[in-house]
Amino acid sequence: PLFRSSFEQALAQQKAKRKSPSNEEHRIQCSCVRWFNLKYRKLQGRLFAVPNGGKRDARTAAILKEEGVVAGVADLILLIPNSFYGALLIEMKTAKGKQSPSQKQWEKLVTEQGEYKYIVCHSLDEFINEVESYLKFY
Repeated sequence: PLFRSSFEQALAQQKAKRKSPSNEEHRIQCSCVRWFNLKYRKLQGRLFAVPNGGKRDARTAAILKEEGVVAGVADLILLIPNSFYGALLIEMKTAKGKQSPSQKQWEKLVTEQGEYKYIVCHSLDEFINEVESYLKFY
């Protein structure tokens, strides 16, 4: 009886644990970068990630903030001007993902003068459409 009780408790605790997050956003972003680097070989290095997310301890977060990390910065930057904008700033999300308040604030900051185009992409297809539309005017 004691073993059964302990086993049942352990099972209940395991079920109660939060599911580990899927890396869906990571997978979408990786597929977007791979597609871009294959399609636009001559532009490799002009699309890059901003490693702004992730869990960090307080000390590392403080160091990064001192180094210039800014909350809410887009996940990807396409550092190519076109006829209308200086760069394309891309926030990656899952199909159901939404921007955080800091991401919305940063979007407003960088788009209020009309210098940059900021988009939110929820899939590889959306990314392809947006990038190809942007590069038509490159």
